[in-house]
Amino acid sequence: MRRAEEGQGDRSVLSNLDRRDPVKRMLITVFITLVVMSLIVVCAGPMLWLFKAATSTTNETLGDPFSLWPSGLHLENFVNIWTQVEFGKYFLNTVWVMLGSLVLGVSVATTGGYWLAVLKPKGSGFVSALILATLFIPGVISLVSLYLTVIDLPLLGISLIDTFWAVWLPAAANAVNVLIVQRYFASLPGEIFEAARVDGAGPVRVFFSLVLPMSRPILGVVALLTLVGAYKEFLWPLLVLPSPDLQPISVVLPRLASTTEFAPFMAALFISSIVPIAVFLVFQRQFLQAAGNAGALKG
Repeated sequence: MRRAEEGQGDRSVLSNLDRRDPVKRMLITVFITLVVMSLIVVCAGPMLWLFKAATSTTNETLGDPFSLWPSGLHLENFVNIWTQVEFGKYFLNTVWVMLGSLVLGVSVATTGGYWLAVLKPKGSGFVSALILATLFIPGVISLVSLYLTVIDLPLLGISLIDTFWAVWLPAAANAVNVLIVQRYFASLPGEIFEAARVDGAGPVRVFFSLVLPMSRPILGVVALLTLVGAYKEFLWPLLVLPSPDLQPISVVLPRLASTTEFAPFMAALFISSIVPIAVFLVFQRQFLQAAGNAGALKG
């Protein structure tokens, strides 16, 4: 009877009886250890090899390509790639692309989500449906029309080619971010907004004093998605930033592959790989907090 009650009360894959068995417990420990070690190798292995290749000479890497640790630290590879091919200039261009996309992207997502979820003017449901419908349009189809728009901006009649605005504006008009923020704002308690309106707070004050401070987790998620999206974009910056002096790292790396020695190029790849990892580490708390809040709301 006791065994039956334990079996009914335990809904996990392994019962309490299995955990008490020394042999099964040892097998479980070995299995979990192997899984964790495999994940570490899969995730950290490429970065370790890239670090080894970036801090080794070309002959050392080609002579022992399967080694994960360099025989000596040749930091001159980083100096050479930074100075000889002006990698610092391309890195700065990437920073400008990411920062502009971040500011405009978060601004559009928060104001759009606030307008759709909190203010809810007449026709907001139709606008929300239109924004959702844009997700079903392949990016290749809208690429030509977007490029023609950037070449000759409506109403202003100016061209944004070879300016960062040509990258910033399309990055800001991200339907996914707007819909994510809208869903989050819609989950906030409506009584708070009603109380603020009774106290005489206008829409602008409610937005800056209540909505934004309560939305730090989702703002971190939007910031993370925007920064990573702007960093990894290749085709669009290649089209609208033909001048090499304005191109980001994502556009420059393929060209460096054929014009740069192997070891300095590996150093460039290592620097490029560190950036998205650093961005995630900065926003990981907000990202995980937003995921937890989403699970709590769903439950």
